[in-house]
Parts: sequence; C-alpha cells; structure tokens
Amino acid sequence: MLASKAVVFRQFVDDDLGCASYLIGDSGAGEAAVVDPAYEIEPYLEAAAGEGLRIARVLETHTHADHVSGHGRFALEHGVPVSVHRLAEAEFPHDPLEDGQELRVGDVSIRVLHTPGHRPEHSAFVVDEKIVLTGDSLFIGDAARPDLAVDATEGAEGLFTSLQKLTGLPDSYEVYPGHVAGSLCGVAMSPERSSTIAAEKRTNAALAHGDLQSFIDARAAVTTPRPPTTARVVALNKGPWVEAPPQLRQVTDCCKATVLDVRSADLFGAGHVQGAINVPVDGASFATRAGFVLDPDERIVLHASSQNEAERAARGLRAVGFLELDGFVTDIETTERIERVDIADLERLMEDGSVQVLDVREKDERDTGYIPGSVHMPYRLLRACGADCLENGRTVVTICESGARAGIAASVLVAAGIDARPVLHGGINDWQGHTVEFRRCGSSG
Repeated sequence: MLASKAVVFRQFVDDDLGCASYLIGDSGAGEAAVVDPAYEIEPYLEAAAGEGLRIARVLETHTHADHVSGHGRFALEHGVPVSVHRLAEAEFPHDPLEDGQELRVGDVSIRVLHTPGHRPEHSAFVVDEKIVLTGDSLFIGDAARPDLAVDATEGAEGLFTSLQKLTGLPDSYEVYPGHVAGSLCGVAMSPERSSTIAAEKRTNAALAHGDLQSFIDARAAVTTPRPPTTARVVALNKGPWVEAPPQLRQVTDCCKATVLDVRSADLFGAGHVQGAINVPVDGASFATRAGFVLDPDERIVLHASSQNEAERAARGLRAVGFLELDGFVTDIETTERIERVDIADLERLMEDGSVQVLDVREKDERDTGYIPGSVHMPYRLLRACGADCLENGRTVVTICESGARAGIAASVLVAAGIDARPVLHGGINDWQGHTVEFRRCGSSG
C-alpha cells in the first residue's frame, strides 16, 4: 500500500496468470477507481471498504485477451460506470476515453495516454503525475506482444511509437504494468512488480532498439504460443456484461462430462477416474495450462481433494473463460493408475527399446538440447492429435523441464487410450546431468 497526501494506491496480482490490477483512491473524498479488474471483484471491494472508499469507476487499459474482466460485475452488481478507449468498440454501455483526457477520483488526477500496439485501443494511465499504469505496453524488463489483435508487424510498429511516448515521461515516474513475470504476454519480464521510467530506459531489453525497423524485426517474430482461449475471452470482454458465476455445486455423477483432476500429479497417478485429465491447481500457470488442453464448450467436472481446492480451481478456470462448470467431486471411485518413471530408470528403458520418449516442451526449449531418439510434441497439442502423433504398441514416456507438463501430457495420452508414463520429479536438465548422451541444437541427428 502506498499513501501520499490523500492518495490510496494498491496493486493486485493474480500470481497464476501474471495479471496486475489497481485500486486508486482519494481517502479524503472517499472515492476510488479500479483499473483492469479481474473477474473476481471481491478483493477490490474489501480493500476499498477497508480504506473507507466507494468504487466510483472502472477503467480498462484495453480489451483483455488473457482474462475475463470484472467490469461487468461492477456494473451489474454495484452500478459502477466503465471507461475504455473508443477504439475498443465495446458492446456494453461505457464512457469512451480519448488521448489526453483527464479524469478525477476525488482530488486524484488520472490522465489518459493512448498507447496502441498490443491492441489498437490500448491506453496507459498517468496517476497524479507521479505513477504510470502501463497496462500491456511497457512491462518491467520487457514489452507486450504485438500479435494478439492485429498483424504482428503492424502491432510492433504501433508499440514502438507507444514506448517512445511512455519513455518520454519524467524519469522519476513509477511504472506499474498490467502483467508481471509468469504471463505469456512477455518472455523476458523481471520478477519485480514495479519500476521507474529511468530504470526501464537503462535495463529494459525492448527499449534497446534505436530504430523502428530493428524493433519490428525483433518483436514481430513472436514464438510464445497463443492461448486457444484468446478469442473467447476477447468476445466476453468486448460483448455484453458478464455477470457473477453460479455457485459451484458438488455432484456425484461425472460420467457425461470431462473430468479435470486438479489434485497433485502424485495423487492423480495413485488413482483417478477413467478418462480424466490432470492439471494440478497448485502448479504454475494452472488456468493457462488448463486452457490449452480443454475445449471451452465441453462440460467439465472438477475432481479435487476438497471443496476449497475445487473452488480455487473454478476461480482460475472462470478467469480464462470457462464460466459454466458442471460441478465438482471429492470422494469418487478411481479405476485407473499411472506409473511414473524416474530419470535413473529412463536410460535402461530406452536401451531395451520398450518406450518412446516424448519431449513435451516448446520448440525453443527443445532447440537448446534434447534426448537423442526422442519425439517432440508440445503438451498443449496432444489432445488434438491423440494417438495419431505417436507410434503404436510402445509405452510413451513424457518428459519436460521439471515434470509438471509431463504429468499433464501423460494424463491426456492415457485419456486417449495410450499407455503413457511421465517423468514427474525431474526433467531434461536432470537427464543431461545423468548421461553424456544429449543433443545440442545444431548437432547431428
């Protein structure tokens, strides 16, 4: 919490998605605004109430593609007006923003800076001429990806101009971004959650390009995968207001739905419902990874260790557009098991030819080195291709960097009827340390 004069300023971070949102208020006037709210709006209401503030406006930097906004809930449940740049072409009632416009929350000024690139409507907000909320433009150590709304080259050109505009602000201005490390929106972000204009000009790699063409060459070649939930989330955020979700209910029958097992990979391996897919809610990037392997239109029942765990998973899924869930189970008969493979056993299994090793990392990770003879397919693509991706008649051993994605991949393959076993507690780096047989990018084979 930062306080200066009557200003109340608070950052909220969704650690799973890497999204940041903000509460800005004037304690004297008792008013506040929320910038880029998450779908779960209760934390903002609680924080505002604790400061004696009434939330009087929602400001959106842009139409988000990675998480469902809470602006609809604020409007429907609390009558709060919503503001977004006119180029968003929002289909809900809103107050259109313009470059240079100044809004006020009590005596706190909020100035609009139109900063297109990530999206045409994207805007940053300068708070009290001391802080700039950069949204999905300038991050700490990096800049936004330019390919989600327009052609990557066009987006990069707009982003370059916007970054020049932002770095033209006084060096002392504090920078608070819309994403922090862990988000798919930037790959080189610092673990820091705030910075200054001066610090970013010194250290941010995206600002090192002195001319437009070199920036376009570097930024338009986006390799980070685009989540399949993107179009759905944009439509939800652009369209009519999204209301509060129904209460998650406990069910006893899940045979007509896809079972998403959100327990740990070890518990899943020890016993799970036939056909279930395992994405542990306690793992990194739970919602993003679940979004890569689930169809937004399929019926989903959560298998959790407790109601609390199921509700945490539901919040994560709803944040990326899975708004309608069939319910959850905690005590249900499990009929399948998955054995795991240890790194020490993998070499022996490969030597006798009884397994096929499947590297489920991304291509840029595999390019740094891989196990000779392994097949490559990112975990996020496996459900779409199933058995067609792999040879028949051999056990598949999935492996990644640490075991997390390998566990997800093995569950997807087993659900498709393929005999699969993951390397759960270890990965490629452990294999590299265990054996000298390791292919570097560019080596033969």
